[in-house]
Amino acid sequence: MTHSVSNPIVPTFDQLPCPALVTDRGGAVLLVNQSLLDLVGGATESWLAKPMDLLFPMPSRIFLQTHVWPMLLRESRVREIRLQILGDKGAQLPVIVNCQKTTRDAQDRYTWVFFVTIERSRYEQELLEARQRAEKVSANLAKSERFIRTIADAMPSMIAYWDTQLLCQFSNQPYWEWFGRTHQEMMGLSMATVLGDSLFEKNLPYIQGALACEHQEFERAIAKPDGSMGYTLANYVPDIHANGQVQGFFALVTNITRLREADAAIRLSARVFEATMEAIMVTDTVASIVSVNPAFTALTGYTFEEVVGQNARILNSGRHDSAFFGAMFQDLRASKLWRGEVWSKHKDGSIFLQRLCISAICDDAGVVSRYVGVGADITQQWDKEQLVQRMALHDGLTGLPNRSLLMERIAQLIAVSARDPRHIALMFIDLDGFKLINDTWGHDRGDQVLKTVAARLLSLLRPSDTVARLGGDEFIILLDNPESRDNVAAVAARVIEEVNAPMRFDGKTVHVGTSIGIAFVTKEVTSPEDLIKNADNAMYRAKAAGKNRYHFSGHLA
Repeated sequence: MTHSVSNPIVPTFDQLPCPALVTDRGGAVLLVNQSLLDLVGGATESWLAKPMDLLFPMPSRIFLQTHVWPMLLRESRVREIRLQILGDKGAQLPVIVNCQKTTRDAQDRYTWVFFVTIERSRYEQELLEARQRAEKVSANLAKSERFIRTIADAMPSMIAYWDTQLLCQFSNQPYWEWFGRTHQEMMGLSMATVLGDSLFEKNLPYIQGALACEHQEFERAIAKPDGSMGYTLANYVPDIHANGQVQGFFALVTNITRLREADAAIRLSARVFEATMEAIMVTDTVASIVSVNPAFTALTGYTFEEVVGQNARILNSGRHDSAFFGAMFQDLRASKLWRGEVWSKHKDGSIFLQRLCISAICDDAGVVSRYVGVGADITQQWDKEQLVQRMALHDGLTGLPNRSLLMERIAQLIAVSARDPRHIALMFIDLDGFKLINDTWGHDRGDQVLKTVAARLLSLLRPSDTVARLGGDEFIILLDNPESRDNVAAVAARVIEEVNAPMRFDGKTVHVGTSIGIAFVTKEVTSPEDLIKNADNAMYRAKAAGKNRYHFSGHLA
């Protein structure tokens, strides 16, 4: 490791005998010592600025996010949290984690130091200390017995010493209370009597291993005197004399009932997290991604490694403005929950619509520490809804707006003209000679003619104008704010010219003409129905005048 001379804590930190690291409050690695690198592999540079979560398998990672970080924010430290860490070859190694928040630095950042002790090492150290105390008791029992007893009884782990005859020579209060005994009853009692025949037989291979000078570690479910079940992690550490002979062994037993229950809850949470079909994304309070599930990868194309540490904006499609997200976070602050639909972006750049639910996760003090977003792709559903809506408002043959959508647009333009005076003209178009085509060539040929006429009408108009089909061979052109009556007449003349142009289908030429009636919105004509009626009447006058021409009803206001 390379250290700065101006930072005196670094060499001390690197010389710690146990694995350790320092992170910022977001979980990014700031320092690692050599002991940790020996355990997990890699060089210092490969871990700096990486999320601390990468050190742990998924169940431990979830427990960190949901329990450890909130506890740190609340209490500034955690003690003896049992997790698993990923070794340099991928093995999941059991560890006990202790965390402490340090003082505030010059940049007003908070950091935490994580001291990670491999379980076996921790228990061996405790047992070594217990053995050393026992030796002191032997040397000066009268002077130090009360002091040693006080320390041993205050320890959370159960401690006992068994000689080679498997008779109890020492036990602390947690040990004899677990088995429903008193201190006096435990002294000189056989191990088989304390454990019971069944449990003694189960533990016998480990007892024999300890007496054969081999350290033993195992878990066991034990029925307590009150009938309840407890779970323990036991370590049998041989007591070896200077001559190499085993004099007995220390039993260090830790009550891990709560840890086992927590482990089960974590494993269940992890399985749910992994198996949930909806995409799940967990972020911190500044929208940095801390975890995602496999469904998220399937939905977005991003892997866990690609998004952890990235801002959630990586999914921003660009279809929502700042006001949209401002309203979203306002709801989150007010109710800790937001539901809605969001256009998001795949890793490949394609856009999809997701139904999203975002929940705020708070610590015991009610302070938000994480946000969890659960989303599902509803693009196909949205496409179907849009198709149904389009079919309800558009002509099935030509794709033009139908009567319902036309009436809506006329009403909108009339309402706009009431606030912002403008001209509105409507052309009622009826095809001349269309019935003869249907009778002569059949309805399929007639449908081709109608689609061709629709395309020609669309090509003549501005985007702000509307072409609609009322039904049969009747079309409507709605002109938004034409410049003058002459301008409208010019449009009508082009329509007649385009419609009259020959149409060729399968080598055969077809001709149709058109008669057009034109009406304007005036003070007397203020409803869509009246406007269409006036244009319809003008169209019949055009037909009566010889067809293939246009006729006006009224004048521009």
